[in-house]
Amino acid sequence: MKRLHELVDTALGNTDADLVLKNGQVFNVFTGTFVKGDVAIVNGCIAGVGVYNGRKEIDMAGKYLTPGFIDGHVHIESGMVNPAQFACAVVPNGTTTVIADPHEIANVAGLEGIRYMLKATEQLPLNVYIMLPSCVPATPLETSGATLTAEELAEFIQHPRVLGLGEMMDYPGVLGKSDTVFAKIGLARGKVIDGHAPGLTGKALTGYIAAGICSDHECVTPEEATERLAQGMHVMLREGSAARNLLQLLPAVNQYTVSRCLLATDDRHPADLLEQGHINHMVKVAARAGTHLAWVLQMATINAAKYFGLTELGAIAPGYRADLLVFDNLTEWLPAMVFKDGQLAAENGKSLFKNFFVEDKAVRNTLSLGDIGGEKLRIPARSARARVIGLVPRQLVTAMLELAVPVRQGEFVPDPSQDILKLAVWERHKGSGNVGVGLLQGLGLKQGAIASTIAHDSHNLVAVGTNDAAILRAVKAIEHIQGGLAIVGEKEVLGILPLPLAGLMTDQDIGTVQRELVRLHKIARSLGVKEEYDPFMTLAFLSLPVIPALKLTDKGLVDVSAFQHVPVSLS
Repeated sequence: MKRLHELVDTALGNTDADLVLKNGQVFNVFTGTFVKGDVAIVNGCIAGVGVYNGRKEIDMAGKYLTPGFIDGHVHIESGMVNPAQFACAVVPNGTTTVIADPHEIANVAGLEGIRYMLKATEQLPLNVYIMLPSCVPATPLETSGATLTAEELAEFIQHPRVLGLGEMMDYPGVLGKSDTVFAKIGLARGKVIDGHAPGLTGKALTGYIAAGICSDHECVTPEEATERLAQGMHVMLREGSAARNLLQLLPAVNQYTVSRCLLATDDRHPADLLEQGHINHMVKVAARAGTHLAWVLQMATINAAKYFGLTELGAIAPGYRADLLVFDNLTEWLPAMVFKDGQLAAENGKSLFKNFFVEDKAVRNTLSLGDIGGEKLRIPARSARARVIGLVPRQLVTAMLELAVPVRQGEFVPDPSQDILKLAVWERHKGSGNVGVGLLQGLGLKQGAIASTIAHDSHNLVAVGTNDAAILRAVKAIEHIQGGLAIVGEKEVLGILPLPLAGLMTDQDIGTVQRELVRLHKIARSLGVKEEYDPFMTLAFLSLPVIPALKLTDKGLVDVSAFQHVPVSLS
């Protein structure tokens, strides 16, 4: 109550504010205009905008002030660093709130993964809200580290930073009225339920929305976005590292739809976070594309706050938390200053806060491969023709190829001269020793092997190589570091990046991670990997059996259209 008294007294001008940002051009999200004035801050909240005095005053000299940016949907794990290091990367870019779906770590460590993410985000100068993973495992076509039911997720549903249910990828389960899926939807009633429905249209989309699903971040065309907006959904315009849809979706934004549009990055990797930025990069791209600046800033702030029911965020107005940004100009969108709860958290692209240690034993030593034997890599050949996964440049989709492949002693063997490599996915959670093996064309690798434990969505160990010995060498290198990335030559390990936190993240700073990634990419290029493919991002999606046409899991080759396993060998 004392704090409320202080806030009102400061708003009335009866008491000096703790801090006043003087003479700024302040963006009003409710009117869409910049207004000259002072911003008075007390106890981490905004008392008012107008003419104020403060115990501490900073002259903005006409600089531009906006609310802190909000990312409507992100997997923190994709940054390859722990939450504290992630905050060090995004807060200087102006992001003060993220809505995180810990789907990746939950697929590895289950409930312990969610507990870790909640604990690791408690003290950060970044608001981290959680959407509970709805699909662990993502499909029955692979082995995940956990199976999370509605009963298990109920542990978290009343947590003050849990806002609802994360992206419901199992739209066949929704439309098929699955009891398991409906139990999770029922758990989140009264909260937000995010969607994930690429390509869904017509009455199938209508049925999906009728189940209570509120948003979609998978739109790739303005027509898809408009169909969802017309039925009351919110649309997240996404600009990640693998999927970049912002420019294509901007035509769906107009005076009637803008209030139901917000920005999201989904998956953003270290290089993009460091070289481009975060939500501020999306603001720059959208503004330069000619979108009304007020709409862009509303999508980056208040729209997400309203959608998620975050009533104290998203505006520079009385009673709102003092999360705000200061810009020298409206072209570069790199904040000169970032305030979090009224405290200066970053300045001129540099974070001003320390790293926080969080107990992380529960998400370490998560790799259990079982027996690593060469006999597991055999691909029996019933003929000289095989189903081969064909890479498509700069796409997550793959082609289903039928090719003549060399056969030796009754099994298919890689043929680098035809750019045909062997691909293997090791089950890494339960020590079963289960391995799915297939063939890949298009990567360009001429010698050695590459392996990774970043392999959506179950994050088993995926490896590709020119021969079995190299693949086994890469797998053993990953086992030694308990998760991460590895590249090997014909006789030795050429480079590794340990990711000891669930095989997905490290506690090293993001700059160190990016420098090592650059080195690994150079090694991959020297071994022949084509420029159009990021070797590790490509591997990460080759085991995702929900994106057409042909993928590989630890249970075998998957025809995604038929949603079933198929043999490599053609009869």
